[in-house]
Amino acid sequence: MFKVIFWILAIWFVINVIWMWFKLDNQSLQKTFAWINVIAVIVGFWVYYGVSHDAGGIAPWFLGMNWVNVVIACLQFYYGYRKNNQ
Repeated sequence: MFKVIFWILAIWFVINVIWMWFKLDNQSLQKTFAWINVIAVIVGFWVYYGVSHDAGGIAPWFLGMNWVNVVIACLQFYYGYRKNNQ
């Protein structure tokens, strides 16, 4: 289960980051992706701390990806909920 969730979250992470940077002006999309990221972060940390896994291998990458996803979600909330002064 640990590896499967890792790869699902890794694929989501790549798609999310690429799509986010190409659509920075689309606030609706940024809000949607930010909330999906909140769910991905919750699932990621729940799996990391709740499922047994080896200390090495992909575990450090999993934890690192979760923390980077927290930062990405914060950026998406910023771009999604900021006020445009245009």
